[in-house]
Amino acid sequence: MNTLLLHMTSLRPPVPPPSPSSPLYKTILMHYVLSPACRKMMLLLYEEGFRVVIHTSNLIRDDWHQKTQGIWLSPLYPRLPDGSPETAGESATKFKRDLLDYLASYRSTGLNEWIGHIKQHDLSLTRVHLIGSTPGRHQGNEKQTWGHLKLRKVLSNCSSSVANQESWPLIGQFSSIGSLGGDETKWLCSEFKESLATLGPDQRQFISLKPAPLHLVYPTVENVRTSLEGYPGGGSLPYAIDTAQKQPWLPTFMHRWSAEVTGRSRALPHIKTYMRASPDFGELAWFLVTSANLSKAAWGTLEKNGFQLMIRSYELGVLYLPEAFVSPLTETPSPSFCPS
Repeated sequence: MNTLLLHMTSLRPPVPPPSPSSPLYKTILMHYVLSPACRKMMLLLYEEGFRVVIHTSNLIRDDWHQKTQGIWLSPLYPRLPDGSPETAGESATKFKRDLLDYLASYRSTGLNEWIGHIKQHDLSLTRVHLIGSTPGRHQGNEKQTWGHLKLRKVLSNCSSSVANQESWPLIGQFSSIGSLGGDETKWLCSEFKESLATLGPDQRQFISLKPAPLHLVYPTVENVRTSLEGYPGGGSLPYAIDTAQKQPWLPTFMHRWSAEVTGRSRALPHIKTYMRASPDFGELAWFLVTSANLSKAAWGTLEKNGFQLMIRSYELGVLYLPEAFVSPLTETPSPSFCPS
């Protein structure tokens, strides 16, 4: 089996990786050398096919031992027949196209072999949407390819109607917080919340005059103290004191971490999730698991009166829309085309 690992570096002592001379390990030089690389992905090539793994854990022991993490494992994608056109093997969610675009954004010749492997396989069974970020100032059509504008585009084009969904709360859960501005209108409750609150094509006429509530989940000091790791676990929850002092308005949105149903309240979250849930949490309009924390660097911020989207880091996640999952008893995705 051949493997490509894409993950961020860490200031903490990492587990030594395989030797760069090993055929199972490849070093990729990023085009944007100073850009944080926070996404975590594995591409696995087998004799029987190809698989994509997107996860929230760094490649260090502590991240896989006592923390709460998320992972998406793709189906085993079969190889396409020889001579198939490049457009073959695409899913209704355009996952193959988006994955190829994401890898191409690294501008690394070291990835060409893996781009070729992806093109040779049938990814049509994929039922999730890929939501990625890549550093740069994105303009024109490219602006909606990355960050929170990509999420906005997919939700606008692909999400289906649910009664009273416009009033359902928006929830974000993350392990790091960046500089969000002097007040909530600077980014969080303007462009970012607008993307999270986007309704599908048949829902826009039901926009409520009352804005949807926004709930943000982040561990408290008590969460850290009583966690499986104790205070050292706080090292994976960066939020600079000088940044916090500049945004004293943020705690009004915050809620403590709790996961009693799954028994993971003491396993500190390194997972990052965003969702829109019904008030009783009985239904989900959508669910995203991603490497993107709550920051403009990860999600992007609009510049020049909305002319361009500025992103500073590489991120990657998968978006679940209920309509893509016809039945829990079938592996057949919805045949409808979504122009994302």
